[in-house]
Amino acid sequence: MVSQGDAVMHVTLALTIHHHLQLQSHLFPGDGKEAAAILLCGRAKGAHAHRLLVREVHPIPYQECSVRTPVQVTWSTDFMVPLLDRAEREGWTLVKVHSHPTGVPEFSTVDTQGDLRLLPAIRDWIEADDRLHGSAVMLPGGTMFGRYLDHDGTLAAFSAIQCVGDDLWRWTSNLTLDESAASHAAAFGEETFRMISDMSIAIIGCSGTGAPTAEQIARLAPRELVLVDDDVVETRNLNRIPNATRDDAQKKRRKVDVLAQAIEEMGLGTTVRVVPHNLWSADAVREVAQCDMVFGCMDSVDGRFLLNLLATDYLIPYIDVGVRLVAGEDGQIQAACGSIHYLQPGRSSLLSRGLFTMEDVRAAGLRRTDPQAHAQQVKDGYIRGAPTLRPAVISINFQLAAMAVTELLARLHPFRDSPNRTYEHLQLDLADMTILHDTYDASCPILSKRVGLGDRTPLLGLPELSDRHHHD
Repeated sequence: MVSQGDAVMHVTLALTIHHHLQLQSHLFPGDGKEAAAILLCGRAKGAHAHRLLVREVHPIPYQECSVRTPVQVTWSTDFMVPLLDRAEREGWTLVKVHSHPTGVPEFSTVDTQGDLRLLPAIRDWIEADDRLHGSAVMLPGGTMFGRYLDHDGTLAAFSAIQCVGDDLWRWTSNLTLDESAASHAAAFGEETFRMISDMSIAIIGCSGTGAPTAEQIARLAPRELVLVDDDVVETRNLNRIPNATRDDAQKKRRKVDVLAQAIEEMGLGTTVRVVPHNLWSADAVREVAQCDMVFGCMDSVDGRFLLNLLATDYLIPYIDVGVRLVAGEDGQIQAACGSIHYLQPGRSSLLSRGLFTMEDVRAAGLRRTDPQAHAQQVKDGYIRGAPTLRPAVISINFQLAAMAVTELLARLHPFRDSPNRTYEHLQLDLADMTILHDTYDASCPILSKRVGLGDRTPLLGLPELSDRHHHD
């Protein structure tokens, strides 16, 4: 772990299942000999975490290797020159990956000698002191472990390697399990809660579904919870924010502070970071970019679109929670339903799934940045209006929040009768008491090429998120 002053920063490697399958296919060709590949990675560099985000996999051709045995692989570094040039130009980092076909679950002495030659040479070539380059090993079953060259020239283990697919794989050296998780572990296994205890999880929106989601996630005792919301507690939302009081509403306390206080009082060891900003701010994006998992609990179209962009660029699995309640003027319920979307970087998006169009995103953005212009365009018939106040019922919010949290558990510990692939979208209809589930085959044509881009200027490539006071 990199140390910055008194703070210890987690360093992780993230990849998609597509990247993992590419690696596995090349590294284990069936001849029982080691093979190697180079990963080009974007990055999320923050005050609390440094995440390396796999952007591209470049297999080293077998014929380029001068030595390939069951315990050693050697190749000419000429293969890496164009990759080094690209990494320097794009602001990326490099990670070398090789196989251990014999199944040895640790770096060998030869591996260490090679890394201590190669990684400093990569750092010197790119000439950027703040970039971390690393080395990883894949075992025959697909398990991975790795390390990086710290700023002081030593080799340090990755805090975790996370692979995002229909299932979530996370390999970590964290072996602790709090006794408070014992009853959960009895159902979902100790390994599931060891993974959660090492995760940083963000919740965007801390009211209707976000507050009960935060309450339930906190009871799973993740390493860190990041709460993002710029609003304050009001009397009208006391009926749906757990632990909020009338005194909080009168004092106009921030929602994130109310939730953070309640979580800290649980005493389960989770670090809570509050981000009292709208997601459409550079500070909020940077904080969420350091996380391993994100729950979106927002109503706004442009907020959900932005979070889908962020999760793709920073290779974060994203669970979107939505509730739809419609009541007639006579008070009769006309619709009571909700949905849970599980979104993987590089696959389908909320946009390609048809939840909204880019015109809807534009209109929502105008409503956020220029309400008067939005109102005029609604009046003129150029865009559709949107209700400012929707009905809300705490029991339904809690039900959808529980489904969202269970979705995370199902991805870490698949327990359903059908593969997780078939549960990309869950649709709950309380009128006829049904739960439907769907899958989406096509990737999003707009977002799929952004996987792993990571930090850049402006953030997410959006001028609205530029910050002239921020320096990488």
